[in-house]
Amino acid sequence: MLFDYILIEYTHTERTDELDYLIDNSFWSTYGEAAKTALGFFWKAGWAFVLGYFVSAMIQAFIPKGRLTPYMGSPNLKSISLATVFGAASSSCSFAALATARALFVKGAHFVAAVAFMFASTNLVIELGILILIFLGWQFLAAEIIGGFILIALSSVLIRLTYPKSWIQEARESLEEKSSADQDFDWRERIRKPEGWYRVGHQFVMDWKMVWEEILIGFTVAGFVAVLVPNWFWETIFMASQSQESTSWLIAVENALVAPFVAAATFIGSMGNIPLATVLNSNGVLFAGIMGFIYSDLMVPPLVMVNKKYYGWRVALYIAVIMFISIVATALILHTAFTLLGLTPESGKKAGDVA
Repeated sequence: MLFDYILIEYTHTERTDELDYLIDNSFWSTYGEAAKTALGFFWKAGWAFVLGYFVSAMIQAFIPKGRLTPYMGSPNLKSISLATVFGAASSSCSFAALATARALFVKGAHFVAAVAFMFASTNLVIELGILILIFLGWQFLAAEIIGGFILIALSSVLIRLTYPKSWIQEARESLEEKSSADQDFDWRERIRKPEGWYRVGHQFVMDWKMVWEEILIGFTVAGFVAVLVPNWFWETIFMASQSQESTSWLIAVENALVAPFVAAATFIGSMGNIPLATVLNSNGVLFAGIMGFIYSDLMVPPLVMVNKKYYGWRVALYIAVIMFISIVATALILHTAFTLLGLTPESGKKAGDVA
């Protein structure tokens, strides 16, 4: 009797230990795979960061922005175009984009131009384009560039139609912190001097300091999401399993509407959300949904809070609504245009293909 009891206890203990071992082994195996995927993302994109931020630093060091700012005080094509050029020549850091847009706004740039700068700085910068090309392909890069201009055009029209003059004036008057004066200079002279290239190196380091946490979090989250989040989760949210021809347009609309909220839930900025967009692409999310996700980096809660700090709640929420409408409309325009032209990339490029 005692022998039987000991045998049962031993067998039970042995099975429990074996189960614990299997659970631990499975956990570490999954954890290792997620870490490997995240590191793969970093390895694949490393040169893009170095090249992109170096070019961006050169542009910022050698282009005298202060000379052009006074020409951005009206909501016309010239002002918006200059703001777009400024944005494309600036750092891709979402927080830096908001800070610079605020500085331009305080210096006298029109609110429409400031919003155009925000979109350009987070969608038309060189380093982001390189990253999209690596992770998603040339179709997405083309869509990102074309869509960036559409976003700016749509948001400019929407703001002009709904312009809350009293809110904007109140926000402008309440801003106390002024942007640092960018002294006028001759770029030809600066580019020949060591001081000019010191500025390039300094700007490179400053840009990296501003975005490294965002990038680290974004790539790490993307790696773990790619491994830990089951396919059915994305298929349910984006209705990927229901993509029949008869309902494809409705699903594209749903994808475009949902994508900004998914982006907001990730708390990831412009550079960090590209690997996660690859994860969405590998799980059957439509082109409209992926583009909507990529464009929504300025809608994450921390950035909305930054705008609230700069302009107050009313203007911050106004900006968010304008961005949401512009993003959804742009994603659907791109989806329709690329579908008609037969350029829509197929979903299903796996995260492992670029990791």
